[in-house]
Amino acid sequence: MRMHPASGLSEHFKSLADPRVDRTKLHSLHDILIIAITAMLCGAESFEDMEDFGAAKEEWFKTFLDLPHGIPSHDTFNRLFSALDPQAFLECFISWTQSVRVAVSEEIVAMDGKALRRACGKAQTPRCVVSAWAAANGLVLGQLKVAEKSNEITAVPQLLRALELAGCIVTLDAMGCQKNIAKEIIEADAHYVLALKGNQSVTHQEVKSFLDDAAGRKSLRLACHQTVEKDHGRIETRRYWQTDDLDWFVDRDQWEGLRSVGMVEAVREVNGQQTVERSLGCQPVPQDVRRRSRRNRRRATCALGSRPRQQMNTFSALLCVLSVNRFAFIGVIREALSAS
Repeated sequence: MRMHPASGLSEHFKSLADPRVDRTKLHSLHDILIIAITAMLCGAESFEDMEDFGAAKEEWFKTFLDLPHGIPSHDTFNRLFSALDPQAFLECFISWTQSVRVAVSEEIVAMDGKALRRACGKAQTPRCVVSAWAAANGLVLGQLKVAEKSNEITAVPQLLRALELAGCIVTLDAMGCQKNIAKEIIEADAHYVLALKGNQSVTHQEVKSFLDDAAGRKSLRLACHQTVEKDHGRIETRRYWQTDDLDWFVDRDQWEGLRSVGMVEAVREVNGQQTVERSLGCQPVPQDVRRRSRRNRRRATCALGSRPRQQMNTFSALLCVLSVNRFAFIGVIREALSAS
């Protein structure tokens, strides 16, 4: 017999500790989580929305949930999510997202940090969340809140260790271009594509000087590729250069697994005005400039859409993930409906 989707979800959350005392447990942790996650997949953005959704779909929920006291109130959802251990919840949630993720060879996993500027007061520093976006699956694999008085550099390695990334290609912006992060990715049996900017000043200058000179001379040591896109009155020409000839790179051994470096030039023309931008990157995968062009384009899809509450608690972290994953997980809801 086919397992009901709710049962599969429960398996991944069964290790999550219930923070409530026994005398206050009118509703099971399992029932509350299933209703909350299902509601948010269908567009709920508040605890009141969860209660309203549960009431509207109560007959359906009763086909696979106990609900001894009916649908939980919005206050019940609020109290539970405020009390749950965010780290423990994250581990369970990552376990679930990994289970619904389809295996894709050399999948692009874009890691990026976003500041939640609407989640704090004027005098407060915006909270930052690091996320890992699986491009082919259209799925956020996991998120981690950056600790106060810290930055993405410390959070990225923690998230890397929590995910199963073997065979994937992890992309990071310049903030994540760090030797220790490159090593973490290689130790996870994955590959990396790191954006290279001024925060690695010596390496950036070395790579930039070589690639600018080689591209200007049209050196045979560089592989080249070009794409042209036209959309909404804008013409964008992208040129890609890549080389695995790194004998000139003095610091090569300091970057774990490094096998090639590359450069992207974007020429944009809008209303007769032209702008040119060049960016650099390094990676441990063999030279293949066409594949690099695809990775560069997919990297741009890493984004989060959310409207978190005042505090960055378990509920707001869940909302961040589900707002992006809504369409990736909608198959779970459809399967549940067909099974009912």
